[in-house]
Amino acid sequence: MNGWRFPPHTQELQFDEKWSFVYQKEARCDPQKPGDRQRGDNWDHVALDPEHRLVLESVPGKRSRKRVRAAVQSARRRMAGRVPRLITSDEYKPYREEILAAWGVAEPVVRTGRRGRPRHPQLVPPPELLYATVHKTRRQGRVVKVEPRVVFGTTAQLQTALAASTVSKAVNTAFVERQNATDRHRNARKARKSYRFSKDWDIHNAVSCFSQFSYNFCWPVRTLCAKGADGKAIARTPAWAAGLTDHVWSLHEWLRYPAKLL
Repeated sequence: MNGWRFPPHTQELQFDEKWSFVYQKEARCDPQKPGDRQRGDNWDHVALDPEHRLVLESVPGKRSRKRVRAAVQSARRRMAGRVPRLITSDEYKPYREEILAAWGVAEPVVRTGRRGRPRHPQLVPPPELLYATVHKTRRQGRVVKVEPRVVFGTTAQLQTALAASTVSKAVNTAFVERQNATDRHRNARKARKSYRFSKDWDIHNAVSCFSQFSYNFCWPVRTLCAKGADGKAIARTPAWAAGLTDHVWSLHEWLRYPAKLL
């Protein structure tokens, strides 16, 4: 076993949340009952590298700013603090502030000479930070129009980033949404309209993490195949494509590898 290398070759990030539920639907939960606090809606807050299909982070739990923050901050740590070439998400409001908190820089405080405490330095996006959202227009429940909206950066930066991307020709969250579908296939607890839903909150979260992160090292992705020296296709996992390893791991190898929190 050759181990793995850090950090991954990640240049782009896509964020999204994937819905599932535990024990019963959220509408049937009573906030006054302590037992219902760990029932109902459970969301995976996912950070994905679309070029290598690598799941950098998945934070299960109630949909909240706290878990968005955890996903964004973890993605930044796993990239060793590097600013991505392009970040995209849906228009869920917490992303803007948490992305700025993760990669923003403190604006210098200019002394005015007046009495009183100086104001706190404000976070501003660095010139290289590019963040765009996908705005979807729906009619009768169907998406009829998709428009990009640049939040941080410029339109010229966006065009340059899309030209450099190996997978994206437009602002999108298609790759993280496709990974959501793969995870629903791999994790029966998240299949829609099924009786296989989880009954226990902690077990649901544990299986979510097992499914998402074993996918990185143990699940060869068809679109990541590369040609070998003999011209034959080599099946690769997201971790292999992102430069974290040099082979497809077995579940036995992955489960026995020493865990390290980053």
